[in-house]
Amino acid sequence: MGMLIREKLEQWEKEYLSPYASLSMDSKGRLREEEQCDIRPVYQRDRDRILHSKSFRRLKDKTQVFLTPEGDHYRTRLTHTLEVSQNARTIAKALRLNEDLVEAIALGHDLGHTPFGHAGERALNEVCPYGFCHSEQSVRTVDVLEKDGQGLNLTQEARDGIRNHQTKGMPYTLEGKIVRYSDKIAYIHHDMDDAIRGGILQESDVPREIGEVIGFTTGERLDHFIHDLVTYSYEKNEICMSPAVEEAMRKLRGFMFERVYQNKAAKKEEEKAETLMKSLYEYYFRHFGRLPERLKERMDRYGEAPEIIVCDYVGAMSDRFAIAKYEELFIPKSWHY
Repeated sequence: MGMLIREKLEQWEKEYLSPYASLSMDSKGRLREEEQCDIRPVYQRDRDRILHSKSFRRLKDKTQVFLTPEGDHYRTRLTHTLEVSQNARTIAKALRLNEDLVEAIALGHDLGHTPFGHAGERALNEVCPYGFCHSEQSVRTVDVLEKDGQGLNLTQEARDGIRNHQTKGMPYTLEGKIVRYSDKIAYIHHDMDDAIRGGILQESDVPREIGEVIGFTTGERLDHFIHDLVTYSYEKNEICMSPAVEEAMRKLRGFMFERVYQNKAAKKEEEKAETLMKSLYEYYFRHFGRLPERLKERMDRYGEAPEIIVCDYVGAMSDRFAIAKYEELFIPKSWHY
């Protein structure tokens, strides 16, 4: 075939992308060395591996904000992930950064999230002596849990972006920094949209001082965030917003915490979800033998703590599977012959 297609694509990246972009040919590599694909550069392979993983498919039945909402149009963890990915790709394309890498990080950033959103994460963090953080669990998912213990063997750049997508982290690539911003932009945008759909908020509730900076509708704000990020990051070795928009986003996020994320009407079922998660954790810790064989084998082979193995199992469940397991284990069945 002459020059490999992958090598042509790598050369195109070198010639076209920004000097600040992460080039596929310059990747720090994978945890385990493997033969290169003759068609796809390394970050495209990362993206494909995540997209075809079981943990990615389970996101369709994991809570974003509203627990098991009745309605077709509320976001799930999967649709949140897709919106993060689209925001990130739009920004990366405008800045001539590596779209494949931002897409891989975006699609993988929440793979380690628990059922019932942050309520499930809080519950496992409370009962597990080692703690539980979904960003670290996302890395553990791609490194260890996927493919029956083989992991996806992603690049260092994708793993770093996944690990550091939260506010407390800071990725070392610009692509990872784009996803870090895109995650916040996505959830502020769509969680407000869902809150308006659910009757918890009205557009007019957003403080006027915020609206005057970034817009008075969810669509206007999303457009403003992305345009501002592109404008202030263009041809810079940094990803940043203008000070005014950054401050407006901080205030809007605070408004969302006050009115939605801590809203008693929206969150009234979370205490039940936390109790359910703690009960499942405690049950499987006491009855370790009832875990799937592949998990028990990994503890025997690698000497991992049983508490971590139990978190791997319970934390990976979808909302529906967790509820079904709880009913199976704790709800009495009607007697029948």
